Amino acid sequence: MHIIGASGHAKVIIDILKLNKQDITGVWDDNEEIKCLSSFKINGTILEFKKLTSPEAIISIGNNRIREMLAKQLNLEFGIAIHPSSVIADSVEILAGTVVMANVSINADAYIGRHAILNTNASIDHDCKIGDFVHISPQVGLAGNVIVGEGTHIGIGANVIQGIKIGQWATIGAGAVIIKDVPDFAVVVGNPARIIKYNTIM
Repeated sequence: MHIIGASGHAKVIIDILKLNKQDITGVWDDNEEIKCLSSFKINGTILEFKKLTSPEAIISIGNNRIREMLAKQLNLEFGIAIHPSSVIADSVEILAGTVVMANVSINADAYIGRHAILNTNASIDHDCKIGDFVHISPQVGLAGNVIVGEGTHIGIGANVIQGIKIGQWATIGAGAVIIKDVPDFAVVVGNPARIIKYNTIM
């Protein structure tokens, strides 16, 4: 497995791959000042990585927009990294490029899109739908039947009651409590959460 992006996020993915006894073939990053990461030498730039033939990779960059951009540019087979301590129902569907961190719980009939990040101790209950390029931060709790749109970031410790729909490319602040639907691009904070601004549409 190749790692695209020599970040702190990449260190966690490397640990997951090691625990699963998966080989790490290379680590790639455009920052020439980074020479190694978690004892792995940086193999070269992302442009150099593109020249390889049919490699399997995970994009290890936390920024949802950058992860989306690279996924479209690279257009290759992406892997999945799932920490062995996570608890995932048999009926859960997880698409390519997604990373599931330690102690994550995903319950029955949940759907997880492409290149999502489900971070440490997150809880995703039954029938939730998580879009592509979403980041669910540590300690987030999603009750049943929650929909999270593409590119949305849910901050650490936020909680979402059942049946809520969160739009695309929204930002949910740390510790927010979501009790009503959130529109596309909205930035919401507080308990109960309120809209304070909108993200720039890109």
